[in-house]
Amino acid sequence: MMSIIGQSLLFLEASVATNTSSIIELRNVGKVYSSAAGDFPALRAIDLTIQAGEFLGIVGKSGAGKSTLLNMLTGVDHVTAGEVIVRAGAEVSIHHLSENDLALWRGQTMGVVYQSFQLLPMLNLLENVMMPMDLCGLYHPRKSRERALELLRLVEIEEHAYKLPAFISGGQQQRVAIARALANDPPILVADEPTGSLDSVTADHIFDLFEKLVAGGKTIIMVTHDMGLSPRFSRHLTIADGEILEETSLAASGQLKIEPNPRQTQSEDEAGSGSWKMGNEDDADLGAAQTVLKKKDKKKKKEKKSGKAKQEQR
Repeated sequence: MMSIIGQSLLFLEASVATNTSSIIELRNVGKVYSSAAGDFPALRAIDLTIQAGEFLGIVGKSGAGKSTLLNMLTGVDHVTAGEVIVRAGAEVSIHHLSENDLALWRGQTMGVVYQSFQLLPMLNLLENVMMPMDLCGLYHPRKSRERALELLRLVEIEEHAYKLPAFISGGQQQRVAIARALANDPPILVADEPTGSLDSVTADHIFDLFEKLVAGGKTIIMVTHDMGLSPRFSRHLTIADGEILEETSLAASGQLKIEPNPRQTQSEDEAGSGSWKMGNEDDADLGAAQTVLKKKDKKKKKEKKSGKAKQEQR
């Protein structure tokens, strides 16, 4: 029989191994939006551990809190409560960094892929990919250009390197956005509905690319409204009303209904028509919050009016 000391040592070794394999940890993370109508909790006490080398999918309806959660992970927005710890190299509690330090850290540690691409329309594709290198002080005239061409080759769009974003399709723009996110070789890639505005064939190609990146050692966190994609993730979670739910129990109860994204029906040619729109998932999260607050406000006014009428009748 193993001694108590021996058991303790084994437990300690197991704990150390577990801690070193986790690359992101969310501890009791909450986010509250404030407005004239009151406070709305967009995220409620989220506890989540993401392992290095995972392809994690976060599934939920529009306005469920998916993009808000990604903004907490990247430090784009501030937590109201809790802590986000990233262990990509040195351990960092990202919301304790100054804005300048956070921007530099994010540029070196996380690549972000937006649903709306957010390519700069006045720069060609090669220049768009090189931009993160310049922002992080890593620009070198020859090496940066070679690196950018290598990434465009990886996403199979090298022949369009000197075109402006307006002259390529939506699927091709998304590939450029992925190449740009990889510019500084970050260990973590965060993708916000990257296939939401693409046709099924192009979306499948993007997913194949993500799977290759994971096989190469990247950690990818992707949010999507499409439950049909869940088998392709190494792990997936469901988020609803700002809380992470047990996906299996939710599906078993028959309550899980993922509504189609209207942008899914948009053709690749329409997506590449040159229109340049900012992301809308954050607006969906905030819009859902504002809708709930407005309903509560109307209900209070109605009750107040009803009470006043009863008093006048008396």
